[in-house]
Amino acid sequence: MGKRGQDKELFTASEVARFCQVDLKTIHNWADRGEIRHFRTPGRHLRFRRLDVLDFLRKYGYPIPEMLNQGRSTVHIIDEDRNSLAMLSAELSPRFEVTAFSEPVDALIAVGTACPDVVVLDVTGAKLDVVSCIERLKHMESTRHVRVIVFSNDERAQSRALAAGASGYVRKPQVKRLIEMIDALMGTTTS
Repeated sequence: MGKRGQDKELFTASEVARFCQVDLKTIHNWADRGEIRHFRTPGRHLRFRRLDVLDFLRKYGYPIPEMLNQGRSTVHIIDEDRNSLAMLSAELSPRFEVTAFSEPVDALIAVGTACPDVVVLDVTGAKLDVVSCIERLKHMESTRHVRVIVFSNDERAQSRALAAGASGYVRKPQVKRLIEMIDALMGTTTS
């Protein structure tokens, strides 16, 4: 089964209006004011990514429609410690589509091409300035929607990573908490 099977990743303004139970003009106004992230097709039609719709609905207290609240998220794990990487990959694989990387440069290339839903990384690696990487992922339009979770024992880096744009921080080895955070960020339910 591919990424979320038949579930949609892009929604029209009309679909978002139905989710919010408002008229189409309201969605256009919200988009024009920057209240909901969107992009326009070459024909100038509004489109909304699933994650951006979820963020908007949660922010304003709208109920999450069932069609947005399910699926198998893609997760890239980046950890230079191969033992930790193997353990984490084994723990997450039953719930998510996992790709594991011990080489950070390979991981960043894959993130840029595959655009996973979530990147889980440890800030303690020697080969990469993780905070700078988070800033760049959040700066680039093609990867801005990717959720980044820092999974590390380095609590000193927590505030820097969050300030750079990470969606969350989980202290190793709290894998159950990490799974809960991924589910919360992705709007998925446990099966």
